[in-house]
Amino acid sequence: MSNIIFAGTPDFAATHLQALLDAGINVTAVYTQPDRPAGRGRKLQASPVKQVALDAEIPVFQPLTLRDPDAQAELAALKPDLMIVVAYGLILPQVVLDTPTHGCVNVHASLLPRWRGAAPIHRALLAGDAETGVTLMQMEAGLDTGPMLAKVTTAITETESSGELHDRLAVLGSEMLVAQLPALLAGELAPEIQDDSLANYAEKLEKVEGAIDWTSSSNDIARQVRGLSPWPVAYTNLGDKVVRIWQAQSVTDNSGKPGELIKADKQGILIGCGEGSLLIKSIQMPGGRATDAAALLNSNNHPFQPGMKFE
Repeated sequence: MSNIIFAGTPDFAATHLQALLDAGINVTAVYTQPDRPAGRGRKLQASPVKQVALDAEIPVFQPLTLRDPDAQAELAALKPDLMIVVAYGLILPQVVLDTPTHGCVNVHASLLPRWRGAAPIHRALLAGDAETGVTLMQMEAGLDTGPMLAKVTTAITETESSGELHDRLAVLGSEMLVAQLPALLAGELAPEIQDDSLANYAEKLEKVEGAIDWTSSSNDIARQVRGLSPWPVAYTNLGDKVVRIWQAQSVTDNSGKPGELIKADKQGILIGCGEGSLLIKSIQMPGGRATDAAALLNSNNHPFQPGMKFE
């Protein structure tokens, strides 16, 4: 039986680890990032991957870095046949990549080489890609540059957010990993070299990217809303208040100026854009939670009136 080590940290990775365990794969150790402060109390919190490992009574290792010779020696002592890496968040130096018999493989949430880097799901949505997927890749020293071993492709729907797409890709990636693992261990997967000329860097998201420019087209703003949900969430200013927009759709209505509230009714809140209009379906007022726009409009304390300006 192969000796497999898993390395990952967030929910996306935890889904893959759980799938391996459900399939009876022999995961003998798990690597994840150190516990981090979280919540209002800033108490140390285990990663989702650590929680899955502890529930399965699998040994957990949490080095601050894998550049440390002691951490490298600790990994070598485990004598792994393969290391599976999914959103681990730490750099694997060459000595680590060379330690397992079959090296290290990575599950990456993009149709490589389309989006390399930290935020491939969000960048695919923001760019208006028609499809995306998950790639199983042999790891090398470069950032997501290694030979591709397998792919699964899926269409991006016109309404799903990055959070929803994240969850779908986690399932698709898990299924692909479990299905391809026997062939991978048998050396039957033919590696395909990436075409670097097709690569784009999926930069980490910044909060400032949530600011809406109402002179943009409604199609672009709708993609911004979807691509930045559930974090950092698209936002706009109404007077001196910051309003966050969680769900919206583009409509072909050019009757309003950019940022002008055209109408607010049971369909939602319609705001003019540089081209077309944005129909807000879910909105978060200051100090409140995300609320269905139609439900908010039925209350007596909403501020929305035709002609008012969002900035």
